[in-house]
Amino acid sequence: MTAGALRPTSAPAARAISPRGVRLAADYLKKILTARVYDVAIESPLEPAKSLSRRLGNHVWLKREDQQPVFSFKLRGAYNKMAHLDPAQLARGVICASAGNHAQGVALAARRLGCQAVIVMPVTTPRLKVDAVQALGGEVVLHGDSYSDAHGHAVALQEQKGLTFVHPFDDPHVIAGQGTVGMEILRQIQGPIDAVFVAIGGGGLVSGVAAYLKAVRPEVRVIGVQTVDSDAMLRSVRAGRRVQLADVGLFSDGTAVKMVGAETFRLARALVDDYVVVDTDAVCAAIKDVFQDTRSILEPAGALGVAAIKQYVETHKVRGQTLVAITCGANMNFDRLRFVAERAEFGERREALFAVTIPEERGSFRRFCELIGPRAVTEFNYRISDAKVAHVFVGLAITRSDEPGRIGRSFGRHGFATVDLTDDELAKEHVRHMVGGRSELAADERLFRFVFPERPGALMRFLSSMHPGWNISLFHYRNQGADYGRILVGIQVPAGDEPAFREFLRTLAYPCVEETGNPVYRLFLR
Repeated sequence: MTAGALRPTSAPAARAISPRGVRLAADYLKKILTARVYDVAIESPLEPAKSLSRRLGNHVWLKREDQQPVFSFKLRGAYNKMAHLDPAQLARGVICASAGNHAQGVALAARRLGCQAVIVMPVTTPRLKVDAVQALGGEVVLHGDSYSDAHGHAVALQEQKGLTFVHPFDDPHVIAGQGTVGMEILRQIQGPIDAVFVAIGGGGLVSGVAAYLKAVRPEVRVIGVQTVDSDAMLRSVRAGRRVQLADVGLFSDGTAVKMVGAETFRLARALVDDYVVVDTDAVCAAIKDVFQDTRSILEPAGALGVAAIKQYVETHKVRGQTLVAITCGANMNFDRLRFVAERAEFGERREALFAVTIPEERGSFRRFCELIGPRAVTEFNYRISDAKVAHVFVGLAITRSDEPGRIGRSFGRHGFATVDLTDDELAKEHVRHMVGGRSELAADERLFRFVFPERPGALMRFLSSMHPGWNISLFHYRNQGADYGRILVGIQVPAGDEPAFREFLRTLAYPCVEETGNPVYRLFLR
């Protein structure tokens, strides 16, 4: 790996563990070493992320828990807990509440141990996950709109039926099962390890991994990772007590926990060195990073460690270090991929968004495009709405995080008032899809769909071929990553220019379809 030629630079050292923390780690070491997980789990690979390592200038390794039989580490803890139940408890059966990965782990463990498993899931659980649990033999009970609702119902059913509750994280046997991930990492990398990055939901994985690493290799930093809208563990550690969040973000549903466990809090507070908080865009970019290196698609929770490594390297300016991310799950809903692909551009700081005001006069649109120059346009939305000024929503490809400011100032110097929307959640999530609508100024507009080769200069070729007397009244373009781009254009052409307009369409040689008569256009844009 290229990073190996770099001279290591230092980052914060592992913090000193208190005597109490040393005792905690020692207590869990035996539990982890004797954990029963390999009846159902595999020793997951530890793979180099070669492309990401070159980009970051460090040795980045991926602990591939996404390759477990249920595509998540959760079966380790679930099976270890259930394997320690006595025969009478197994005969009565087990129950859990889960919206995904823990449910599949419990169902698989129950099938292996030959016992009944009742899985209470929110009614909002995607069908993919319900089907996966049922395919493993679990009895699914759908109840409530949230995990909290499902958990309450599971506790009631446990009491009614005499079942044994298998907690997703706050149980010593579950924590010890997850700790075997740390045991494998030290077995797979014999040399120095600077830090291991672990996603945190309820805290079972980070507690188990930290317990093992601090008992065996206390110099290895353990860094917990949470999302900005689900950071219960970080808030709890700072407060010195468990803090319950009023709400949690649902994008990283595998870590969307309002309150961490009592036992996991006790362990993490004593053993975890530091915490990194990442946002949705950074997670989407990390999913893309892992795909480029492995051709595998992680779920959001599974990519938290990679997102944190990137942020950690940028913050501490480390080089040549060995950094491990536990890719803890790959139960990705297919319908999320479009969102992930779009937001990854922001997470990588490869796209900037602007609202630009330009004069509503002939030639100003073309002048603005000339100012953009060779920079790739990722999105362009415009609808005529005012006789004097036009408001354009534009996305541009960038390569550095400081570029949006410089681009905006350049637009301003040339007379185009500009608002930088790159970090505006409303713009990224909603407004970009809503620019347009009806306009009284577009009464004589004609609408066309064009397909053109996705290469620099194609848009300027289109504009430079147009007669200066023709007015563009609507323009919509979004780069979809394909070889061909698609634009929707409203054009106002004087009646006497019809022959010249037809010649323009012929010589342009871009496939086009006139949509002026389309009922959708007439209902929403005309």
